[in-house]
Amino acid sequence: MITLLSHLSHVAITVPDVEKSVKFYEEHVGLEVVDRVGDDVYLRCWGDYYRYSVVVKPGDEPSLATMAWRTTSEEALEEAVRRIEAKGLSGEWVDLHAFGKGYTFVGPWGHSMTLHWSVEHHQAEAQNASIYPDRPARRSRHLGAPRQLDHVTIAASDVDAFAAWYNEVLGFRIMARTVLDEAPVSVFSVLTTNEKSHDLGVVLDGSTRAGRVNHYAFWVDTREDLLQAADVLMENGTPIEYGPSIHGIGEQNFLYFREPSSLRIEMNTGGYRNYVPDWTPNTWKPSLGSNNFYRNSAMPMSMTESFPPADGPSATEEGVPDEIRGALLNPYAKHGRG
Repeated sequence: MITLLSHLSHVAITVPDVEKSVKFYEEHVGLEVVDRVGDDVYLRCWGDYYRYSVVVKPGDEPSLATMAWRTTSEEALEEAVRRIEAKGLSGEWVDLHAFGKGYTFVGPWGHSMTLHWSVEHHQAEAQNASIYPDRPARRSRHLGAPRQLDHVTIAASDVDAFAAWYNEVLGFRIMARTVLDEAPVSVFSVLTTNEKSHDLGVVLDGSTRAGRVNHYAFWVDTREDLLQAADVLMENGTPIEYGPSIHGIGEQNFLYFREPSSLRIEMNTGGYRNYVPDWTPNTWKPSLGSNNFYRNSAMPMSMTESFPPADGPSATEEGVPDEIRGALLNPYAKHGRG
């Protein structure tokens, strides 16, 4: 079977104040502005191999405009489009800045996804070239700056069905899921296109608004980089929402904070690599430490917020029994779960 997708190449987000967000990414996160096209601003991490990693676009609300994956070939792109349209979805061919042809569609749960093969590989100018041949540019001078874009986690009304569709149609490997201790309700799942534990996550969304995002994430090389990033953020007035700690699923070190629009960003590092072609996804429960490896804290309720804002937190449903209502609101609220 042909492998369709290789990795997450970039994300495009919308924010009410583009310049305020761009300044934050430059000064507090350590990204570099590479292009401005109309009102859109293109930024990259120092170690990303393509021209850009993040596109900041103007919008009334913080949201995910699209998540873009590079395919494994031109033929894989054509096959992916064939499979998507065979499912009754209709996308469109678009011209991606600096990359060329791409295909954008909206999935069954309202999330825009863009697929492309052609890219522009980053070529650093002489003054920014690395002494190491495999690096696309020299390491950032910004303490804790991320090396690469890592993953995106969206919110959907049916976690298992979402994972199954993206597995069947686009070949994402389902790696793990979390089911409530109190009831057989799936609240989280992770999928991947490669050897990482995930580059696509999905959390349960009980709101009536489709297509929301919970966060997107950058990668830093070491745990020390992660701690330095937390230090720099806090020294410059950005509070830490959650972490630093380690997720049980994936075993990545994590750190969550907000950019000026309120959109959540994660920094992570570590974790395992999984090359098993016939991997069987494991089912975790919050009490096993699916979210917090050490089981020594509680996750703040703010982490259940997804974007754009909607009529309920990410993990709620109408008419649930009182004994599991709290778990649906925040399955990691009890000390020892989050």
